Amino acid sequence: MQYGMHFGARARGAALAMAAMSAAALLMTACQPGPEAAGSATGSPSGTAKKPTAPTPGSPATAKPSGGTGASAEPAGNSSPKAPASVPATATPATKKTKTCAAESLKAFMYQADVRPPGTGTGAAIVEFTNMSGATCVLQGYPTVAGAGNGSPEKNKPLTVTHTGPSAEVVLAPAAKAWVKMTFVQVQGEADGYCVSGSTPVGYPTLVVGLPGSGASQLALEDGGVLAECDNKATVTAVTATKPS
Repeated sequence: MQYGMHFGARARGAALAMAAMSAAALLMTACQPGPEAAGSATGSPSGTAKKPTAPTPGSPATAKPSGGTGASAEPAGNSSPKAPASVPATATPATKKTKTCAAESLKAFMYQADVRPPGTGTGAAIVEFTNMSGATCVLQGYPTVAGAGNGSPEKNKPLTVTHTGPSAEVVLAPAAKAWVKMTFVQVQGEADGYCVSGSTPVGYPTLVVGLPGSGASQLALEDGGVLAECDNKATVTAVTATKPS
């Protein structure tokens, strides 16, 4: 009986001791910090990422270059050169145009050309113009040619002209000269001759030669004779400052 009492008391004591130890363990577990608190205390990243904090105004990440809007700042001394401002066009003063030589300011004479088609007619003739005025003037263009029937301008017979070579303005100072050359369909054969086309040769004692803007001159050959040609055709050069042959 005494033995049983001692055993029961001993068992109850052991049970009480175990209960006290369990209560102490539970108390210690409740007092320890959790994983989030531990991570916050130590600065180590926890299971969830932290949101980045916005930079404060005035920090290097948000500062804008002074004097610009949205443009990145360039290093000092390495800026790109600026395009020069556009310069408005200025009007160039127009020079006074030299006048065309008037008919009364020109002296003209006509002579047979050295180079002409083979045959017995006139073949080719040159008209020389001299500026007789005291002022510079200009000539330009191709001449008109007409045969003066019986020497009368009222009975002119215009010749069909074909232009050859370029036309350019020729400036004539006082006493300067310019020329045109006229080449005709040549008369063939002796005596009255004949035309290759079958037409009858025509002889004009004078020709009326005109220039654009400068009137016309009635001219006879300086070396004499009648200007004989076929088909009432002529090939003419423009006025030139180079004497033709």
